[in-house]
Amino acid sequence: MSKTTRPAGGARPGAGAGKPGKPRLPRDIKVMLVAAFLIAIGFGLVAPVLPQFATTFDVGATEAAVIVSIFAFMRLLFAPAGGALIVRLGERPVYVAGLLIVAASTAACAFAQDYWQLLVFRGLGGAGSVMFTVASMALVVRLAPPESRGRVSGAYASAFLIGNVCGPIVGGLLAGFGLRVPFLAYAAALVLAALVVQTQLSHVPAASRLPGRAAPAMELREALRDSAYRAALFSSFANGWATIGVRMATVPLFAVVALGGGPESAGWALAVFAAGNAAALTFSGKLADSLGRKPLMLSGLTVTGTATAAVGFTDQFGWFLLASAVAGIGSGLLGPAQQAAIADVIGNERSGGRVLAVFQMTADTGAITGPVLAGLLADRLGYGWAFGVTGGVLVAAAAGWLLAREPSRRPAPADA
Repeated sequence: MSKTTRPAGGARPGAGAGKPGKPRLPRDIKVMLVAAFLIAIGFGLVAPVLPQFATTFDVGATEAAVIVSIFAFMRLLFAPAGGALIVRLGERPVYVAGLLIVAASTAACAFAQDYWQLLVFRGLGGAGSVMFTVASMALVVRLAPPESRGRVSGAYASAFLIGNVCGPIVGGLLAGFGLRVPFLAYAAALVLAALVVQTQLSHVPAASRLPGRAAPAMELREALRDSAYRAALFSSFANGWATIGVRMATVPLFAVVALGGGPESAGWALAVFAAGNAAALTFSGKLADSLGRKPLMLSGLTVTGTATAAVGFTDQFGWFLLASAVAGIGSGLLGPAQQAAIADVIGNERSGGRVLAVFQMTADTGAITGPVLAGLLADRLGYGWAFGVTGGVLVAAAAGWLLAREPSRRPAPADA
């Protein structure tokens, strides 16, 4: 049995024997996948009950939506600080600190006595969330072997997806014991994830802080000169608008208000989206490595945009579910390719804390503005306009990628 050469990123010699084109993932990546699953299952515990919990303080739907939006707003506000901390302290300490901050704020939510306490506690969680989100992205960028970045990104997305699917089921059961219980369970899951990262992840400093080896941390102005990074910012904004924002805020309302479904119809919409996403993730990461990032980005954004626009014109529940599932497939196509593209831009040799923070900020900006604008369009012009404009933003992001370079190939000076 022949031995494979040691690939960049730390895979052990002999990994993937018999399958030369598929090296074994580094151990630290597997640790990251476990942590991602714990984080996602915890988030899934509270996502279905958070708006309901807010309404127990005698507030309406708008105030309940603000509880959801404040989390994303605080992520946006604190993203630059998170990126700077990663450059200064390294990824692992920032990751663990962020997890513990969200754990504390989530536990505090369980004991909130009024709406304003809940708003403050939830907002503080957003600050910790962006810390561990950007830090985890930086770790994946640095640890993933260049030839397997798409596969690693796909596996990471799958870990989150599985957790997000399992979380609401468990959260629904826990809610039977009271709406405060899922918050305590989420806090416990985050503490466990922090322990996993702290004790199992290699204590290796950030790439930019390794003596005698690495280039300085990548500066934002350098990244902005790269057409692939600019296109990734646009697609991150569009993905945040549609997949993170409108899917969670507007799609459930459409299912109940426009289609006349019960509360369970919103759950079905999210479930079939997740199913389509899971189906695409089984192969999209590998295709991003073999075909390149651009083909997957173009197809993913186009499919997601078209299906999202179609949602607003459905008048039967079956067609609504089909459009939601196709949108999930498109999202599964673009997710790993987008993450891998950012990793290509930064490279394994240096830290990209600030570059990743801005990338995350664009997604959070979309997640904040998308539901608000979609809600205004739905109220004044109808849901067809709300979903049509949302789909148009995704298709416009695909057009942006037409003009960008292929990230998996190092750029010539004229391409950046």
